[in-house]
Amino acid sequence: MADGEKLIPINIEEQMKSAYIDYSMSVIVSRALPDVRDGLKPVHRRVLFGMHELGIKSTGAYKKSARVVGEVLGKYHPHGDTSVYDSMVRMAQDWSMRYMMIDGQGNFGSVDGDSPAAMRYTEVRMQKISEEMLSDIEKETVDHKLNFDDTLHEPTVLPTRIPNLLVNGASGIAVGMATNMAPHNLTEVINGTVAYIDNREIEIDELMQHIKAPDFPTGGIIYGYDGVRDAFHTGRGRIVMRAKATIEEVKGRECIIVTEIPYQVNKAEMIKKTADLVNEKKLEGIASIRDESDRKGMRIVYVLKRDAIPNIVLNKLFKYTQLQTSFSVNNIALVNGRPQQLNLKQLIHYFVEHRHEVIVRRTEYELKKAEARAHILEGLIIASDNIDEVIAIIRASANADEARESLIKRFELTEIQAKAIVEMRLRQLTGLEQDKLRVEYDEIIKTIADLKDILANEPRRYQIIKDELIEVRDKYGDERRSVIEYAGGDMRIEDMIPNSKVVVTISHAGYIKRTNLDEYKVQNRGGRGQKGVTTRNEDFLEHLFVGTNHQHMLFFTQKGKVFWMRVFEIPEGGKNTKGRAIQNLMNIEQDDKVKAFLVTDDLNDEEYINNHYVIMATKKGKVKKTPLEQYSRPRANGINAITIKEDDELLEAKLTTGDSQVMLALRSGKAIRFEEEKTRPMGRTASGVRGITLQNDDDEVIGMVSVNDMESNILVVSEKGYGKRSKLEDYRITNRGGKGVKTLNISEKTGNLVAIKNVDDSNDLMIINKSGITIRMAVEDLRVMGRATQGVKLINIKGNDSIAAVAKVMHEEEDEENGTEIENETSVN
Repeated sequence: MADGEKLIPINIEEQMKSAYIDYSMSVIVSRALPDVRDGLKPVHRRVLFGMHELGIKSTGAYKKSARVVGEVLGKYHPHGDTSVYDSMVRMAQDWSMRYMMIDGQGNFGSVDGDSPAAMRYTEVRMQKISEEMLSDIEKETVDHKLNFDDTLHEPTVLPTRIPNLLVNGASGIAVGMATNMAPHNLTEVINGTVAYIDNREIEIDELMQHIKAPDFPTGGIIYGYDGVRDAFHTGRGRIVMRAKATIEEVKGRECIIVTEIPYQVNKAEMIKKTADLVNEKKLEGIASIRDESDRKGMRIVYVLKRDAIPNIVLNKLFKYTQLQTSFSVNNIALVNGRPQQLNLKQLIHYFVEHRHEVIVRRTEYELKKAEARAHILEGLIIASDNIDEVIAIIRASANADEARESLIKRFELTEIQAKAIVEMRLRQLTGLEQDKLRVEYDEIIKTIADLKDILANEPRRYQIIKDELIEVRDKYGDERRSVIEYAGGDMRIEDMIPNSKVVVTISHAGYIKRTNLDEYKVQNRGGRGQKGVTTRNEDFLEHLFVGTNHQHMLFFTQKGKVFWMRVFEIPEGGKNTKGRAIQNLMNIEQDDKVKAFLVTDDLNDEEYINNHYVIMATKKGKVKKTPLEQYSRPRANGINAITIKEDDELLEAKLTTGDSQVMLALRSGKAIRFEEEKTRPMGRTASGVRGITLQNDDDEVIGMVSVNDMESNILVVSEKGYGKRSKLEDYRITNRGGKGVKTLNISEKTGNLVAIKNVDDSNDLMIINKSGITIRMAVEDLRVMGRATQGVKLINIKGNDSIAAVAKVMHEEEDEENGTEIENETSVN
């Protein structure tokens, strides 16, 4: 040990604690957390101030990034050059910053995570909006501190006119704490700030009418509002973000097109991970993924397999990939040098407070400068009024100091005034220049009075803040990029799908599809019809139904099971496509078949499900009534709807309100009408009670209708194309279980009965025969006939063809000239 040195024993635990606390405080205060006033961390503030000092303005030329990094590194930021350059790059990326601070030229990376070019290749200059952040910095508006080597001064905060912390957000990991603040829309933030200035007692919910939610640079959808509300009220919240996706048909294939992705998602990485999930069979239904993004915008194409349902695939993409992510808001910023969690109102409050201080300090600075100039002008005016004497004094003086002293004594001037007079130029002795002095003095006296008024008048200062904010808003404000889905967490996929009317068809072999109703036209009675569907050989259409996209469909099978599906989940197809096998969409047994289905509204609506019933009929004449509530909890594998006995099968199911009348029709041409209340409600597993007595062993029920409107007519159709409509009252009400009355004269010409419907003049009929021909006709073309007649020919049947299905739709003529385009309403019967 050298002379004079000594060892001081130190407790290592105390030393570690002390050193770590010093380090952590340094990270918190001088590195990782933004200041609540200008929303900047020290590195960003130093980059902007360095560019300001170099004079790299938005209107000037670009300068090499390395030059700026060198300036910042050498003068203010004694850390690695990459830390400065990386910060600078991020400030120039339009997918990272909602409002970019730096205008970059060259390769600054991409949303795919590509690295930017080295700093020696790229060039930068300020964005116009950044100049607003440095506006008035030369007017002593903010405190300056010594830099790391005490040779220069740097600002502790910028006098920003932009509420940058809210507008651009911030993220940083300190020691023992982190911050993650979302970006917002400048127009909304300024509107909210103005509202706060107008009313300091404003509630956060009122501020949220102006600042609706974060606004991410990459757009996308904010899915749900609860997280936004939490973030604004407490400073913490989880905001769910979704990509903006649409379903389109590209070259005959259904595709999911993504045009905007969630904030901070690496596009290339997301696509790679999605492809891995597809290859591992964790994501089904996707044939290929293409990235068609270019300089015009983003476009990711997910090409679907032919049997995939787009909405289900999209849901899975949201669930398993980064098409849906969350942003955990944690509003921690430095307030007076101390980290603090802040809600929306506090963030605005501290910004307004900072602006107020900047206005005061700027006004004081301008007042000081104005008073100093007025003081000099007073001296110059005195000199111009006594110009000959002044010239004589100066000429008589040996030097400038003596001249100053003589002037001070003669005219009672100050040192500053005397110096200004001595330094006057000869041109200022002209009459014009002397007038200018007086005009300038008058102006400056007005300015001084105005500045003093600002300092004395607080409401006026806040008005100035408002005016400057509104000026900034008008200059830089823009539209929201992120769309808000307020229903959010409760929102389901159907909210992205229009609730349009569709025709659902199911073929004998179990192929299902939905088609827009407008594809069908009205034709006159007896027409040949148009091709309605392409089916496989020997297949034919067995069911046709009209519904809307958002409704639930309950599918009842001949074995008595019920399955659920939303109408929009049914694959879409044109009139000439065969559809998709139901077995691929629902877990139906191989030897089972869908026989009936009905459309219901929201199954979560308790009042609705408790006031509706399902009435079922079997081929052997059994009927059963069960509350809809029993079928309101969908299960993937379906549930038992009715117990079907041997040799029987479920034929029909209808939705009723409990007080309708039921009609059953037999193949042999008989029909029965009875009150629904004659059938008591039963549980799901019951097999029902007798509805009608069959004529013989070969006879069977071919249809059931439930009637609410006693004015409606009953329409029956036979397999050879004959049909008629009769008044409901022609069928007398009898007890359940009887033999029924004749409804159509069955003969070899008419064939057996195939359909029974209740109709009125507002209906159209849709008739499909087994070869796939479809015809649409207006019911009003059919006159009302007696119950026991043979009826009239509705459709020309060729050869051995026969009618497969009959459905009714509501119609409303749109165009009187052609009378073919129609608007339709759903019919449930």
